[in-house]
Amino acid sequence: MHFETLNIIEPILKSLKEEGYTTPTPIQVQAIPIVLQGTDLIGCAQTGTGKTAAFAVPILQLLSKNKSFDRKKKIRSLIVTPTRELAIQIEESFKAYGRYTGLTCTVVFGGVNQNPQTNALRNGVDILIATPGRLLDLMNQGFISLKDVEIFVLDEADRMLDMGFIHDVRRIIAALPQKRQSLFFSATMPPEIVRLAGSIVYKPVKVEVTPSASTVDIVDQFVYFIDRGNKNSLLLELLKDEKIKTALVFTRTKYGADKVVRVLKKKNISAEAIHGNKAQNARQKALSSFKAQTTRVLVATDIAARGIDVDDLEYVINFEIPNISETYVHRIGRTGRAGAKGTAISFCDAEEKEYLKDIEKLITKKIQVIDDHPFPLIDNNPIKPVKQQFHSRTPNRFGSSKSLIPDRRNRRR
Repeated sequence: MHFETLNIIEPILKSLKEEGYTTPTPIQVQAIPIVLQGTDLIGCAQTGTGKTAAFAVPILQLLSKNKSFDRKKKIRSLIVTPTRELAIQIEESFKAYGRYTGLTCTVVFGGVNQNPQTNALRNGVDILIATPGRLLDLMNQGFISLKDVEIFVLDEADRMLDMGFIHDVRRIIAALPQKRQSLFFSATMPPEIVRLAGSIVYKPVKVEVTPSASTVDIVDQFVYFIDRGNKNSLLLELLKDEKIKTALVFTRTKYGADKVVRVLKKKNISAEAIHGNKAQNARQKALSSFKAQTTRVLVATDIAARGIDVDDLEYVINFEIPNISETYVHRIGRTGRAGAKGTAISFCDAEEKEYLKDIEKLITKKIQVIDDHPFPLIDNNPIKPVKQQFHSRTPNRFGSSKSLIPDRRNRRR
């Protein structure tokens, strides 16, 4: 199937071709015709499967049918998403797909001076992409009115709930007109998210491309049991493998991310941290350097990482196991995107074993354990480091050496 078969107008088809898009993904095949009919939709699909285009393309087409030529344009479509990085990514997608439509869009998010954003709003925009906090702030200041919104999108809804945005989301919904089209997208659908969806959409069609808590099948998943005090040593050991060109490393806290970066830089490994305490320009610079592979390791917290979309990112390393099972799905979804290969490695200390059990229950599969490494878990007190000497290659019982990362050809599925 090609995009032409979805009855997409020529200006958008031209843009899609220029972006190198020829074949729509399953979520796009199912969602685009539904949205074009003006129907409310609940979309559930794994990260990296093309959800943004699944709503951006039909929104651009619907708004193109009745373009406003008023000097002061009204906001006709609102997309709310949890993080700055994801908001920027969505804006880039709308501009790319809609470059020949004549429609305008802008993005607003916190952590930066609001003046450029308010100037863009004064000039008028058709499509607004926003994070909840800055959106409500600008609404309170009178810069934004939602009374003319025709199409509303709540993206990454499960993360909204995890990040405590539920009250903000309800305030935003209360400011929207009752008569509107609503699109609700999420990678996972726990019961709380289903209830939230019920308060937003009206007689929706549900599109679920894959099981809501599944992980990308092409991503190879491994876990190393290790004492907490030896995680830095294992990370350094793994990074001695030259086939790891870049790696996205996850920590649970901002402090933890900064600490890992300091350890890596001491060993002359180029690394940057990205988290909520970083200024927006610093976050964008770090992400750009990582995409350009001038920074080898990007260390991120979960809040900052949503929206990181890096082509051909093969390695994700969970320096700390997430305490929310669904978060694991989102983390490893940063790799194995659009059919590319991916490897997810998790470091699990004694305290995190329960988290791992919850994750395996959620994804309904056992994660392969790698026990042949220099720092096995031998101390039930995860705070106490175990001092061991290690080498760049681990000798096997025959005296030869091998990489700590299993060869893809010999990996068990």
